[in-house]
Amino acid sequence: MRLRKSARELLKKAHGIDIRGYKDLEYLDLLRNEIDESRILFAEWVKTFDCWNYMIDRWDLLNPPGINYVDHDPNDDNPFNNKDM
Repeated sequence: MRLRKSARELLKKAHGIDIRGYKDLEYLDLLRNEIDESRILFAEWVKTFDCWNYMIDRWDLLNPPGINYVDHDPNDDNPFNNKDM
């Protein structure tokens, strides 16, 4: 989510520069194009994730289909305690 937020902030700042009439605006087009290309690459990368190897996202932003933020997390039953190491 940080990547998307940062990209939006960059685009907002670029728009501000654009409407204020600064010179060398071709760099803004380059920035916009690179952000859009990165968005596509990121989306394709996310498609490669194993959606059944997950941790429940309690904010319900990144859960696989059919998994709800209030569902029981099977990892909660794991007796592993990293303090034992």
